[in-house]
Parts: sequence; structure tokens; C-alpha cells
Amino acid sequence: MARLPVIVGFGGVNAAGRSAFHHGYKRMVESALTGNTMAPTWECLAQMMKLDTRNGLTPDLIEQMRKGTLIRRIEKALFDVDAVPYQNKAEITAGSDGIQFSARRFQLPKVLPDNWQVISENGKEVTVRITGSTTALFPETYRYPVSSAGQLPTGFDASSLYRSMHHPRGLTYAVYGASDALQSMGMQWEEVMARVRPDQVSVYAGSALGQADGNGLEGIYQNSLTGGRTSSKMMALSLGEMAADFINGYMINSAGSTGNNIGACASFLYNLRQGLIDIQTGRARAVIVGNTESPVVPSILEGFHVMGALASDEALRRIDPNDEVDNRRACRPFSTNAGFTMAESAQFLILMDDELALELGATVYGAVPDVFINADANKKSISAPGVGNYITVAKSAALIRSLLGKDGLQDTFVQAHGTGTPQNRVTESHILNEVARLHGVTDWAVSAVKAYVGHSLGPASGDQIIASLGVWEHGIIPGITTIDHVADDVARDHLNILQEHLNVGSKTAMRGALINSKGFGGNNASAVVLSPEVARNMMTKRHGEKAMTQYRKRNEAVVQSALDYDAKVIKEGVPIIYKFGESVMEPSDVTLSPDSLKLSVFEQEVSLKGEHPYDDMV
Repeated sequence: MARLPVIVGFGGVNAAGRSAFHHGYKRMVESALTGNTMAPTWECLAQMMKLDTRNGLTPDLIEQMRKGTLIRRIEKALFDVDAVPYQNKAEITAGSDGIQFSARRFQLPKVLPDNWQVISENGKEVTVRITGSTTALFPETYRYPVSSAGQLPTGFDASSLYRSMHHPRGLTYAVYGASDALQSMGMQWEEVMARVRPDQVSVYAGSALGQADGNGLEGIYQNSLTGGRTSSKMMALSLGEMAADFINGYMINSAGSTGNNIGACASFLYNLRQGLIDIQTGRARAVIVGNTESPVVPSILEGFHVMGALASDEALRRIDPNDEVDNRRACRPFSTNAGFTMAESAQFLILMDDELALELGATVYGAVPDVFINADANKKSISAPGVGNYITVAKSAALIRSLLGKDGLQDTFVQAHGTGTPQNRVTESHILNEVARLHGVTDWAVSAVKAYVGHSLGPASGDQIIASLGVWEHGIIPGITTIDHVADDVARDHLNILQEHLNVGSKTAMRGALINSKGFGGNNASAVVLSPEVARNMMTKRHGEKAMTQYRKRNEAVVQSALDYDAKVIKEGVPIIYKFGESVMEPSDVTLSPDSLKLSVFEQEVSLKGEHPYDDMV
């Protein structure tokens, strides 16, 4: 029997704030929650945003936190929308007396053009005359045509929380998010490692675009052309799998399987599927899955803007119409819309096989029985949607029916890809509507959290999954509150596209969620996430009521430890796990034998017994 992958911890950060313990989810549905329920989340946000709470959670302070979260106008901490620097290339022609200037010698070309002449020297400074014509770059600024983005909370700076040493922003988000996810479990990672072999841990995490800011790829590509310096760190830290490398090398001391599966906007689900396969086949018993992205930089935005993919200010004015840009409502899934809204995010899940979770008393937040990935086949345009998403959604619905019964789909909801583009609203709604019709569902609830946090590319489906986990804690499915109508070309005969938050009545009303993701190039992925109740019922059927009773007793201490941790973080912030240079092993720490390999810092040995599934073939 395949092992069941269960979610035992989660963490991260996006435009809604800190993901662990459902704080980011609560920020999205705050209008449907009581003041007492929201108070810890406001306190957590205040701590992240460095706000003064000595006078309590006043209405003005809460309003400040509202304005500093979710999709909003791009803030100068990322870049100045009104003054983006660029250079105009010009051919200039000298007058009869030429063009004369002074500069330090090291700043001049090593080989002077033929029409340049050094006419005087004064120490390290020289004077040059140019005759004829030459090429020049004139610095300029312009107002960027896209001013909306899903940014992390105003004032939050992950790099200030540990010795980041010029790490790209996306990596600092990964260190923060993975630290919170690991500690959200309510147990020390060492307790996990005491139960598993060193090679039974997997980490699949990274980014779809690499690290794109000035400390990463942007610096590599631009510094030599703008007079800057390319550092020795930029190339290495820009690699797409670097988030996994940091987790392995600086956070959990892992010698297990690792990597990053890139599938454009579906990358998180690609990494999740790899983790599930490892657990289901027994290759890993504990898995960390995640993605991080920091793409709100002019160069990345420009790449999507010239494709016509982003919600530009001009396009938003046209559809309102309004002279003022409504940055808050830039992303409008399944409504009259203008394009998607770029966002930054880092999201991480901690998964275990059901037996290990049982042994450790780990809290089960849900289970992920499968992730389906299919390509689009032949296409006219590499960026256009195709047939692959019909396959992934249909397979997911079929799995739900198989696990939850003939009418099981009625008790699930959809976390749609919901980008806010005209093309997505047509194609995704048709897919979901046809699958709902096929299974006799009349009002399949559809949510789309990009309306709140924007499109974070690689981590986007992580944003969707973690928002879904909150539904099983608070009973509220987030509505798409940035829209006031559903567009006429949206198929919805069998769908309930939520324009308001939906109170489903109890934590157990929804038994599962279908997470849908559609990526550039035909990277389609859909996942099934089962509720904690369904996951525990499956564990009971497999392990028996006696084992579950013992599990519940062990879980009590784990739950309390997690709650104590969250209470401390709300006041003091996330304690970052970053063990630079600690417990580094050398060749002398490796002991080899024919059947095993022992690493000095781990209790258990790596088996070398040549286990394989081909016994009946040899």
C-alpha cells in the first residue's frame, strides 16, 4: 500500500503576510472573521511591519496594516514607479572645436577610438577632445506603465533578520518562509531525523525565474553595462534550485534528495509531485516542498508587459473607466479584466508519510494524494493555453470521486489559477464547468486568491494551497472580492464563482480542494488536497483506532508547542534558522561498509543493500 503524504507544517510570506498558522489566509478573509479571531493576525502584521502597538490595535493602526498589505501601488522599497532609470542611446556630432571633457584615466576605454585624443594630463585625470561623431548614452527616467503588484507587507525586510550578506531578495524570503514552516510543526527537526535515515529526506524548492533582482541575475546582466560590478556571489545565488540548496546546507543539514522542478507558473505543484512520489515509493519519509520568487523589478515586469500580459494602468482606466488607477482591484479573475498582477512570495510545505506523522504525533493539516501534470500538445503559440489542463482537472476530479465517493465532488471547492487575464477567464472556466457538468455538480465553489496576493509565478500554487488549508480551520472560502460581476464569456452553468466570502458552516463541510495551475509553455498541473478530517479517517482505516488514540495523545504536546511558538513569533518575529558553517562534515566523517554508510552527525545509517524493484527480472 502506498504511503499517504500528509501536510504537517507550512510557512511562508506573501502580500497577505505570514502564512504559518493561517495568518495570511485570515488577512484575506478578515471581513468574515470576528475581531478576536483577527487580533493575533493584526499583531503579527504589526510586528512584521515594524509598527508601534503600545497603544493597542487601534482602528487607525489596523487601517495602516490594511493599506500596507495585499495588492497595492508598487512601493519605493522595490522601485520608484514614477522614475524608472534607463538610458537613451544617441549619435552625437562634435562642432568645429570638437567635444572636450575631463575624466580619470581608468574610466576611459583602454583603447581610445580614433577620433578621441588626450590633450592634457593632470595626475590621474586627463582631458580628452572628440572630433567628428560618437555614440553616447544619456541617463533618463520614465513613469512605468504598470504600477500594481502584490508586495510583501510594507516595512518587512527578511534580509535584516539574519546575516544575509547581499543575498537576492527571493533567497531571503525562502530562508524566512522555510524557517517558519519548519518551526510550525511544533517539534524540532532533530526529532524527525532521529526517526529516519539521512537519505530519507527530500527537499524540492526553487524559483521559476531564478533570483531576478540586483543581487542576482539583474546585476549579472546589467552591471557591466551600467558601470556596476559583478560580484562572485551573483551567479551562484541566482541558480533556480538555490532555495533547496540553502535549506539543505544552512538550515536542516540534509544529505537527502534535492532539486527544483521548473514548470513556469505551475512550478510549486511540479515540486510537490516530486515530493509525493518520493513519499509514496518510500524513497523519502519527510519532504520539504517550496518555491520563492521576487519578480517585481522593472526588467521582469517589462518582459511580461510587452507581451500584453500585465494589467497596465492604461488598461485598468479603460475598464473602469476612471482617471485614477484602482491598484487594489488590479487583479479581477473571471470578470472584465486587463491582465495579471505580478507578485512576490515564498511558500513551503512540510510533508511526511502517514506512518511517520503517526509516530511523531505531528499535526495533520491535510493530505495530498496526487498531483497531475500534462502538456498542451501541439500549439500555435507557446504562451497560449491548450488541452493539457482538461486532462489534469479531469484526472483530479476522477480521483476525488474515487476517494470520496460518487457525490464527493459536491463537498469540495476549487482554488482556480485565476490570473485575471481575459484569456484565462474563458479557458479555465470552460474546463472547470465541463468537469463539473460531467460529474453532476451544479454549483462548484470557485475561489481565486490571486485577486488578493497577485501572481507570484513559481510559488503561485503554493499561495493557493496554503489559503485552502485555512478553510479547514475557519470555515470560510475566500471570495473574489475585487470583482463586481462575472464576465459574459465565462462558462459557469455548473460553477459558483464566489464574489463574496462563502461561510461553509463548519471546518468539516469541505472534504477536499482541487488546486489548479496553468503555466506558460503548456505547463498544466492540478492537485487534490484532502481535508484534515479525511486524512485522519484514512489513517484510522490503515492503522486502526488504537494507534490513532495513541497518536492523539502524542499530538497534544505537539499542538501546544506549536501554539507557544506562534504566540512568541507574533510578539518577536520568526527566529531564523541559518547555520552557516555549523556541523560541516569532512571525508573523515564518512564511514563506509558493504551494506551501509555512516555520517557522523546522524543517528541512523544510509542503507547500501542495493534495494530495487526488479528482483523478479534478475
